[in-house]
Amino acid sequence: MTGTRRHSTPDPELSRKLSRRGMLGVAAGATAAALLGATAPTAAAHGKGHGRPVVPPGRLGIQLYSLRDKVSTLGFAPVFAELEKYGYDEIEYAGYTQGSAGAITLAQLRRLARDHGLKAIGSHVGYYDDGNPGAYTFAQNLTKVLDDAEALGLKHIGTASGPWRYGSTVDGWKRCAEEFNEYGAAAKARGMKFYQHNHAEEFSFATDRPNVRLYDVLLAETDPDLVYLEMDIYWAYAGQFRFSKREDGTPAPFDPLRYVLKQPDRYPLFHVKDGERDDTARDGYRMVDVGDGDIDYQRFISAVTRTHGGRLDHHWQTEHDTPTDSFSFARKSSAHLHALREKDC
Repeated sequence: MTGTRRHSTPDPELSRKLSRRGMLGVAAGATAAALLGATAPTAAAHGKGHGRPVVPPGRLGIQLYSLRDKVSTLGFAPVFAELEKYGYDEIEYAGYTQGSAGAITLAQLRRLARDHGLKAIGSHVGYYDDGNPGAYTFAQNLTKVLDDAEALGLKHIGTASGPWRYGSTVDGWKRCAEEFNEYGAAAKARGMKFYQHNHAEEFSFATDRPNVRLYDVLLAETDPDLVYLEMDIYWAYAGQFRFSKREDGTPAPFDPLRYVLKQPDRYPLFHVKDGERDDTARDGYRMVDVGDGDIDYQRFISAVTRTHGGRLDHHWQTEHDTPTDSFSFARKSSAHLHALREKDC
C-alpha cells in the first residue's frame, strides 16, 4: 500500500468483534496446533501415504477461468468432456458465455454439465463497477446475478473482487462488509451462499490503522450466517509472505490454515493452486501446476477435512491463472490430488 498513514483512536466495537471472532496472530489454539503440525509448508512433506484419499470423493472441482482459452475456442462441451475424463466432480464458473465459440443458454449449460457428471458448485461475478450502472455485478444487478445462479442450480455465488470499493481504511472495509451482508441475505433467501475469494492484498493492513489486518475486519464485520469465504490458498500464502510484518517492521505472523481451522464452517470453497517458493519474487512464490510446487496440500486438505463434518462441507477447486497448457494443467492437477493419501489413517 502507498500513501500517508495516520494513527486513529481505537474502535472499541471493532476490537470486541476481532477478539470474539478470532483475531489471528502468533498464538494458536491447542486443537489447531494438533491438526497443523509444522507451521510452514515444504516440498519434503509431500509424501502420499497409504490411508484414505485426502480429497473426499465427489469434492474435486476446477475453476473454469483456468480453461478460458479452451472454452473460447472449443466451447463448453469439449471442455466438460475432458474434465469428465480427468476425474473431476465439480466446476466453478468464471462467466457463462463461450466467447468466440458461440452462444449457449443457461438451461443448455446446466444440462451439459449434468450430462458430463459435473456439478456446478459456484461462480465468480464482479462486485461493482461504479462507472457502469448496468454492469453485471452484485452492486449493480443483484437480482439478475441471483436469477442466473438459480437457473444454473448453484449453491454458492460469489465474487473474486476484494472489498476495496471504499478504499483500504477500516471504515471503508466496514462499508463493503455491510454490502456483502446484503448480498448474503439475498442469496440465502434463494437457498444459496454468498462468498468472497481472496488475493494476497486482503491480508495487508488498514491505511488508517496499521495494526489492523484488513482480512480480520472482513471476518469481524460480516455475518457468518450470510457471508462465506473461498480461500485461494496460493494467494493466502503469498499474503503470508508479503504481510507477516507491518510497515514499521514489527512482526505480524499468521498462518492461512489457522484462519480456516478457527472457523471451518465459513470456508465451504477453496482454490487449490500451487507455487514454487522463490523469495526473490514479489509474492514469495511462482505459480505452477498443482503438485509441481511447494505448498503442502496433503497437510492443508487433511487438516481441514478432519474438522467436524469436514469431508462433507468443503469443496476443492484446482486453478492456475496462466497455465502453459490448460488441459495438461487440469489433468496433472487432478491426478496429483487424487493420488494424495492421509498418512495416519
